[in-house]
Amino acid sequence: MTADKPLRADAQRNRDALLAKAREVFDAGDFFDLRFDDFARLAGVGTGTLYRHFPTREALAEAVYHGEVAALCDRARRLQATLPAAEALATFLRGMVDHIDAHEGLARTLATLMATGSGALAEGSRALEQAVTDLVAAAVRDGAVRDDVGAGAVMMALHGIGAAHDRPDWRAEADGVITLVLDGLRRS
Repeated sequence: MTADKPLRADAQRNRDALLAKAREVFDAGDFFDLRFDDFARLAGVGTGTLYRHFPTREALAEAVYHGEVAALCDRARRLQATLPAAEALATFLRGMVDHIDAHEGLARTLATLMATGSGALAEGSRALEQAVTDLVAAAVRDGAVRDDVGAGAVMMALHGIGAAHDRPDWRAEADGVITLVLDGLRRS
């Protein structure tokens, strides 16, 4: 399948059904518990259709991940376009905690995939970091955020929040870390 050629309507529906089912399985944290062929059955498509769109489990997982990253990056751009810069940054970071909380299985699945050294995951991470970089840069230009702290530090905090998801009081602590990050970024 080439990225240049649009899919027929039925092929797009099948691809979308496979991605939706994979996303559901990701959220449940069961992505690696199923046989790869099971995704076709669960999505209501044939096995050949699965392999035509996603030749491997990793290709399917990467497609789900790219969809998530694209949605998060779009959200960052919308916030930046509609809110004052400091508020857009704060809203995005707090929304990331909500996203991590709502998609715990996704985080576990991605951690497993990262161990395989997937280049596609690194590409998505760079796109997300660019979105955070743009939010931080806008807040710096507005004079609301210090100019000596970069988006890399913010991304490290987000990665740490995601990695600590099994802590008993995770949500409150995660919100507290975001407050610390925002307070630390604030221009005195």
